[in-house]
Amino acid sequence: MPAMEAINDVHVSEPGLIVVDVAAADDETAFAFHTALAARWATTSVERTTREPGQLGVRLRCYLDLRQPIAPPSRPGEPW
Repeated sequence: MPAMEAINDVHVSEPGLIVVDVAAADDETAFAFHTALAARWATTSVERTTREPGQLGVRLRCYLDLRQPIAPPSRPGEPW
């Protein structure tokens, strides 16, 4: 698997746009984290993780838009 692509300027061209690179032990953990983000904010979909030969774990990239909240935190004061 090739390394992740460079971040395109358009992905961070305005306040509130974020590129999220996740490093996790396994696919399940990476996708669970993405699901938690997607439950709260508008995110890009993800279909797969990447693995680097000789390195432990997986990586996942998604793009997040903080300007478009999907749902409030589950309890006041909680970030998730």
